[in-house]
Amino acid sequence: MTNEMIWIIFAIVNFGLIVLCYYLFGKIGLFAWVAMATVLANIQVMKTIELFGITATLGNIMYGTVFLAGDIFNEKYGKKTAQKAVFVGFFINLSSVIIMQIALLFQGTPDTAEINNSLSAIFKLMPVIFIASLIAYLISQLLDIAIFQQIKKRWPAEKMLWLRKTGSTLIGQAVDTILFVTIAFGLNKTYTGIIFWEVMLTTYLVKAIVALLDTPFIYMVQKITPLNEKDAKIA
Repeated sequence: MTNEMIWIIFAIVNFGLIVLCYYLFGKIGLFAWVAMATVLANIQVMKTIELFGITATLGNIMYGTVFLAGDIFNEKYGKKTAQKAVFVGFFINLSSVIIMQIALLFQGTPDTAEINNSLSAIFKLMPVIFIASLIAYLISQLLDIAIFQQIKKRWPAEKMLWLRKTGSTLIGQAVDTILFVTIAFGLNKTYTGIIFWEVMLTTYLVKAIVALLDTPFIYMVQKITPLNEKDAKIA
């Protein structure tokens, strides 16, 4: 099976699971998803793959679900709840990094050396990457929420949900990409010249494809009443 086929299946699984999570657990489930996705996206991003003829990182789909969750919050629960989800994701991401840095200080037993080395490779803090990730996440997510609300004020109809969802995400992901690539790879001159712009362009291209692919799933969520909200209505 090719990387492209796996990637498409992976995207459908991710988007389908976030819809299921919302149906089963409602708003609380989405908060949990955002917390999980922010951590997993930063782990997955360490794996580089060849995709549609370009080199890309693996975390773009999982990170895209964070934007999807934010847009669901925005559409169904309002701006303040969406912002709260962003800060939850920020705090969980920061906390997980701090906790794992302390955990790595423990001396492992000789028989677990391979596991210890693997954990260090995954969770060893790279300060520039970490700072770039947090800054890009916080600014782009809050911007996405603000743009979504502005589009909704202008075009509030349900049939225009695709516009406010896709429009805000494409802009938010563009800002996220510019900030992350510039801080992580540009300021320290890891990439320069044409390579720097190629990395930025291909990174955004993959994120834009994810933003378009997940749009139908927000319409699914729009029609769903979570089980816990059904129970509350019955009670």
